Amino acid sequence: MHMYDLTVPQLSKTLRNVDDWLSRAIKHAETTHVPVETLMAARLAPDQYMFARQVQVACDNAKYIAGRLAGKEWPSHPDTEATLDQLRTRVASVQSYLSAFTRDDFEHAPTRKISLPWMQAGSWLHAGDYLVQFALPNFYFHVVTAYAILRHKGVPLGKNDYLGELPTQS
Repeated sequence: MHMYDLTVPQLSKTLRNVDDWLSRAIKHAETTHVPVETLMAARLAPDQYMFARQVQVACDNAKYIAGRLAGKEWPSHPDTEATLDQLRTRVASVQSYLSAFTRDDFEHAPTRKISLPWMQAGSWLHAGDYLVQFALPNFYFHVVTAYAILRHKGVPLGKNDYLGELPTQS
């Protein structure tokens, strides 16, 4: 499978799901009178990022994955979102960035050497190893944690909301 197919469509689909969860979280907050700040600051464990940060990091990971593999710059986001609507705007911004990529942008992806900011100088990963062993697991970790926080706070989400639409065939 082509690296484009493993990244842009999957990241975009998952971010559409996250946007739907955010929309549902807004409705949940309105109908149950839960302050939005309570959802934004919610976390599953004291040493984990709060919900807002989970979404921010998932968005960052999506743009980093595509940008690193295609050798393109990604947009900067200052992590200032204070509301669920602002998180939705961030998700939309990253979706817009991803929509500009084509399969051709990933032509040289398999041969790229990926260095991450926290790695020792001179260290790198083959693009495939970066994608499969770090980038995608890290993206989905933050996405599923955001999902779990919303579920924990009573937002009515189920497994199909996490998975989203499947490309079924008839």
